[in-house]
Amino acid sequence: MERARVKTGAVGTVVGAAVAASLLSGCAGPQYTYVRDDAGDTYFKVPASWRQIDQKTLDKELFGDSGSPTAQLAKQAFWTAAFDAHDDPSILHLIQGSAGADDKPFVFAKVQKLTEDEQNAASLNLLRLSPPMPVPLTEEQQKEFEAQGLSGFELLADEVLPITDGVRGVRTVYNYRVGNGPVQTFDKTAYLSADGATASTLLIRCSPECYRRRAAEIDTIVKSFKVKHLINP
Repeated sequence: MERARVKTGAVGTVVGAAVAASLLSGCAGPQYTYVRDDAGDTYFKVPASWRQIDQKTLDKELFGDSGSPTAQLAKQAFWTAAFDAHDDPSILHLIQGSAGADDKPFVFAKVQKLTEDEQNAASLNLLRLSPPMPVPLTEEQQKEFEAQGLSGFELLADEVLPITDGVRGVRTVYNYRVGNGPVQTFDKTAYLSADGATASTLLIRCSPECYRRRAAEIDTIVKSFKVKHLINP
């Protein structure tokens, strides 16, 4: 689970649909980049103009030195991908972007293979707490996160998603001030697979002004984020 499978125009029937749409619209290229994890169970789409963060750069930020045994072991449990709408994409935009109206969205996705202990403890609250940008569930947790530089937490929305094919999920929208920087809005959707073996998370960051201005676009991305894993495949 180390590499993002990125399909501009997707594959199979999706490719056919993209080609047909292109023919109908003249010379227009594909509108979206379609992304799925290595198992093909988790997928979403982003605007085609958004640029993918280099996987080695992302891995180094998440797991540290790629040569260390700890990093190698961690990478075996995760699939990740990130996309930036900025003209000058950067992994730093995961937690903070440009100031004011110049800010643009950043999307981070991960699929985690859960250990047996994690599977036994899995719940929607654990999905909310999963990094990056955990959602505090108690005042004590909020104080702990503040000590780590995440202050000014403000819950904007929290929705338990309908169970589909045994897949449970939650979508939470909230504000944080990261370090001494400006307030950021985070839109986090997380799913637990029907067999309880994997947790899939999509996190979108933008400034509050950017989030309001591009709400429809962000909502389209979030609603494209799906997990297909039947209890009895």
